[in-house]
Amino acid sequence: MKKIAVVFPGVGYHADKPLLYYSRKIVGRYGYEIVCADYGQLPSGIKGDAKKMYAAYEQALEKITGQLSGIDFGSYDKVLFLSKSIGTALAASYDAINRIGAGHVYYTPVEASFQAIGTEGIVFHGTGDDWAKTEVIVSECEKRKIPLYLTEHANHSMETGETLRDLEIMREIMEKTEDYIREFSERNE
Repeated sequence: MKKIAVVFPGVGYHADKPLLYYSRKIVGRYGYEIVCADYGQLPSGIKGDAKKMYAAYEQALEKITGQLSGIDFGSYDKVLFLSKSIGTALAASYDAINRIGAGHVYYTPVEASFQAIGTEGIVFHGTGDDWAKTEVIVSECEKRKIPLYLTEHANHSMETGETLRDLEIMREIMEKTEDYIREFSERNE
């Protein structure tokens, strides 16, 4: 079975940070080829500025469209997108535009991501995330019937500032991530 996972990082949250680092290790164990999207240099100061965020999104989408154009997603039995923050909007949009039908693990989506997020995948959000309102994330996930895993007091990096608690949180997130990846990978086999 031919499988590929594409990692869509956040702005300042690259593929070697904990959420994406550990989820990459998990998909690797399940036999996925791994590709990390690269957005190039994006504008700074996008937080709270819808116009700048959209400009960053458009710039990144153009860059990854070129970068991923050489991949024949139709030749893969399983396609999985792992995404963080603005990467969630990019992963969902790229999937919708190209009609890939990927599985999705969305780490801390920004509210605008739900303009493209469909009904496949799982979402992780911290109630202390100042990039997205918890009530919006809850409502949007309910509309789509997407499983949502909330972590009390966790910020946009899914951290609380208490190191040992943060490690527990990471373990819980990775257990749920692996459960989803296993279930997605075994579908229709």
